[in-house]
Amino acid sequence: MSIYDITVKNIFGFESNLKEYKGKLLLIVNTASKCGFTPQFKGLEKLYEEYKEKGLVIIGFPCNQFKNQDPGTNEEILNFCQNTYQVTFPMYSKIDVNGNNRHELYKFLINHTKKTGKDIKWNFEKFLISREGEIINRYSSIVIPYKIGKDIKKII
Repeated sequence: MSIYDITVKNIFGFESNLKEYKGKLLLIVNTASKCGFTPQFKGLEKLYEEYKEKGLVIIGFPCNQFKNQDPGTNEEILNFCQNTYQVTFPMYSKIDVNGNNRHELYKFLINHTKKTGKDIKWNFEKFLISREGEIINRYSSIVIPYKIGKDIKKII
């Protein structure tokens, strides 16, 4: 099984699999609208704008598992992201990243990363995925998008 076999639902509820991103550099982020790290949307959007023509795709997965910091509907979350931070990168339906209902994507990410720790610690944890579908790095919530941009620049 590869990351490209995983089925996800976009923010509008339509199913697809990550195969559409094969050959792209991916940055996967679990997001939240009411978190101290929420302003990272601005930096993520800046990274996306800077590198999307070179093959970077940032994909956001809202998650409400950390102190109820993303309680809205998918539509409310999308409106917030677009209106507050002008997010244009793809957003997906709200998922669980930990626990019994952990989404298959996060099972894959956690089981295939070299970094220790089997749970996502907080909102805005990030995974950089190579064009071949391999996990390059896992970044904690405190790592700002600008610093990830340095790694992206070396790859692209």
